[in-house]
Amino acid sequence: MTLLAVRGLTIAFPGFAGERSWRPVVRGVSLAVERGEIFGLVGESGSGKTLTALAILGLLPPNARVTSGSVELQGAEGTVDLLALGPRELRRVRGGRIGLVFQEPATALNPAYTLGFQIVEAVRAHRTLSRHEARDEAVRLLDRVAMPDARRRLDDYPHQLSGGQRQRVMIAMALAGGPDLLLADEPTTALDVTLQAQILELLEDLRRDLGLSVLLITHDLGVVAETCDRVAVMRAGEIVEEAAVEALFRAPAHPYTRALLAAVPRLGALSPVVEKREERA
Repeated sequence: MTLLAVRGLTIAFPGFAGERSWRPVVRGVSLAVERGEIFGLVGESGSGKTLTALAILGLLPPNARVTSGSVELQGAEGTVDLLALGPRELRRVRGGRIGLVFQEPATALNPAYTLGFQIVEAVRAHRTLSRHEARDEAVRLLDRVAMPDARRRLDDYPHQLSGGQRQRVMIAMALAGGPDLLLADEPTTALDVTLQAQILELLEDLRRDLGLSVLLITHDLGVVAETCDRVAVMRAGEIVEEAAVEALFRAPAHPYTRALLAAVPRLGALSPVVEKREERA
């Protein structure tokens, strides 16, 4: 059953003539995230992945606008088009039904406030709890994302944590409103390989234990292969291919997808470019 359906989404910025000449940078993007699945959106930097995510949550920069399309979220009360919601209604969805994990937790977390203050603030924004109850809930959330010594960590500041621990805090905050969908924008980019594997395992645990759907934005095909059920490949603002992960890796249909796969380093083997040159020689 579809939870999130993006249909014909087009995002534009003003051209050289200002608002009289809007130029589309994301064009006709359509994708669907099913309940309980991890859906990957993959592409190189600048392909439009993050802009698509920001449009879903109504967080586009002031000089950008959605010129066409819809973003439909299915719920108990029916389907709602997020693009048609006002600011107050959209704030209830953002952080409530849809949790957001930012790419770089070191900049997403406020260095001037403790972790406890920031998580409690996120909890109370979407749930009617006292500050004491919200603090207990913050401990539970940190325990849920496997943060060591969770209660003591509430009084720490972001700079006192490692990169992996900061990302766990971001995921805990994204879970504060009890979301149906987790939108994770490059959640492993700033982490080393070991921490990356831990975060991906955590996302899989949350999907399994809480029934969460995940829209995972990444440029890393290794992350897609390890984590996702289906994947859409994005190039220059458009979706060029969508398939089940196994099918895409077995038989990529689009030349751009094949080029992305060919660019993945392989231990113990020459690069595809070198192999082709040696074959010609």
